[in-house]
Amino acid sequence: MKKLMILIFFFGIISAGFCQLQNRTFEEIEALQQIQKRKTIVFIHADWCQFCQRMKSTTFKNQEIIESLNSNFYFIDFNTGEKRDISFNKQTFKYEPTGNNVGVHQLALQLGTMNNQIVYPVLCVLNDQNEIILQYNSYLSPKDFKLLLEKLKE
Repeated sequence: MKKLMILIFFFGIISAGFCQLQNRTFEEIEALQQIQKRKTIVFIHADWCQFCQRMKSTTFKNQEIIESLNSNFYFIDFNTGEKRDISFNKQTFKYEPTGNNVGVHQLALQLGTMNNQIVYPVLCVLNDQNEIILQYNSYLSPKDFKLLLEKLKE
């Protein structure tokens, strides 16, 4: 019994050091806002975008960032090539094909368009009423993203 408790304690410490980023869906956010009001950070990206992939492999793998996002915000990792219909803010958004095996989701355009264009990666921050309060379209290093999260917590 004592050995079992030590093993459970040991694995608990190890797993706490490798916590996963909680990725939500738009539908979940609407329900979660009824329980606990939080800002939502939407990371809008494309598979072909090198800077998007770099943020996924560096910024969103940083343990401090993961802990801050999980504790203080709702997070949505949103691929602009998502093909399923998404219901959000009493609207249904669809994928729009633009050519052979290419297209963009209407919701990505709605949340990520700045100056009549979408430039990836995009961070879109929503308040607890799901209104856009910030859009940022550029790569953010872990250091810069931590600073942004600190400002957003205020």
